[in-house]
Amino acid sequence: MKTAGYKKALTAFIGLCAFITTLGQQPDSLAHYLEIASKNNPLVLQKYYEYQTALQKILQAGSLPDPELSMGIFLTPMEIVSGKQAADIRLMQMFPWFGVLKNAKDEMSLMANARFESLRDTRLQVWFDVQRTWYELLKTSQNIGIAEKNIQILKSIERLALTKFSTGSESGAGTSITSMNSGNTMQNNYNTTASPGMPGMTSAPAVNATPPLSAMPGSNDMSASAPKPGLIDVIRVQIEIGDIKNNIALLESRLQTQSAKFNGYLNRPANTPVILPDSIRPDTLSFQLLLLNDSVLAKNPMPGMWLNEQQALVARERMVARMGFPMVGIGLNYSVIQKSSMSASDMSGNNMLMPMITFTLPVYRKKYKAMQNEAGLMQAAAVQGYQSAVNELQNEYYEAIQLYHDAQRRMELYAQQNKLATQSYDIMTKSFSASGTGLSDLLRYRQLLLDYENRQVEAVADYNTAVAWLKKIRADVPLYEFKALE
Repeated sequence: MKTAGYKKALTAFIGLCAFITTLGQQPDSLAHYLEIASKNNPLVLQKYYEYQTALQKILQAGSLPDPELSMGIFLTPMEIVSGKQAADIRLMQMFPWFGVLKNAKDEMSLMANARFESLRDTRLQVWFDVQRTWYELLKTSQNIGIAEKNIQILKSIERLALTKFSTGSESGAGTSITSMNSGNTMQNNYNTTASPGMPGMTSAPAVNATPPLSAMPGSNDMSASAPKPGLIDVIRVQIEIGDIKNNIALLESRLQTQSAKFNGYLNRPANTPVILPDSIRPDTLSFQLLLLNDSVLAKNPMPGMWLNEQQALVARERMVARMGFPMVGIGLNYSVIQKSSMSASDMSGNNMLMPMITFTLPVYRKKYKAMQNEAGLMQAAAVQGYQSAVNELQNEYYEAIQLYHDAQRRMELYAQQNKLATQSYDIMTKSFSASGTGLSDLLRYRQLLLDYENRQVEAVADYNTAVAWLKKIRADVPLYEFKALE
């Protein structure tokens, strides 16, 4: 009874663990997509099968040469002293010199380890590419959301401007000279202070002086056709909305391209939907940013791959040196003897069994010397490959640290700037709602706030990319990533 209860409790515990693991990998989770990439990416699968192929070579290298069996049958039995020889059967097994098979097996084992390190490096690179593209997708998606939110805000400003326009139209068709001069002054101030970098806004040269209306011909008629208050404000806001809609279309096209690239890493159709979270948050770094020490180099697969290749070539050099010694062959020779009526020997008709031993004579030494030189040169190449991998890792490490600190600094800066710009924008909005003036400054601060929001999202995406880059260099990945194909 107790055993049955323990089994039920264990089954429930395993089910709970599986349920928790499933909850931790939602369809919009980056870990979910990373696991898919580990199992389905073609480049990862290629390296995996290369590693499996290298494992098969270990048994091949550690095996003896196939034994040789030779059989000969005399069509006419040959007359010998003890009878007539009808057939001759020979079995021979060659044995390499001591240590050849062991070193050959060591070489293939180390080469298989090198292929495994290459597999690890490929999977780490694919993981980093998936994470980098993921953050690019999030950045583009967040930019689209910010732009759509900005359109809603601009539509609110447009409604305020329309209200001012309607209020101005109710005062009658005639407009005083003073109000028209003030309107011209507002237009000139806008042309002078408008930001040249705002999309869809073109700055015109400021007018220094406006001739009095009384001095202009037909001034009485102009007062009847003067522009109504608020009309130019509505047009400005509509221009801004049109530019933002065009920017959203560009961002949506970019998002489609990035989604196709992301699905390519997962070996899925390009049009497969990618589920993205609603927000992007800074990732956490679980280790300190120190110099690239030996422990980091030992964990990274690239230096490990070159070290395994170097050790494999050392084993090959030892194997080649022992191949210069003779191979020993041990065998048996069995002769089938028929009785002969002409033979008076008591051994007539008795088959003969003869043990045999043979040796190879490695007299052509240039071949073996060249093989040793080849192994030595390949070792030198592996040493340089290791040093090149270490230098490249150091360069990547410092570049990732620079990106990390730069993104961290920008996140803090843009968060503060965004807060100040939001306060200024709120003040300008209240001023415009109360007096109807200051639309140029309001739009300029709105554009500034939009830029800070986009830059803040970009800074977070760069920060997370830097964290993923550092984790790739240090090979800090979940354990199941290395067991996904096994």
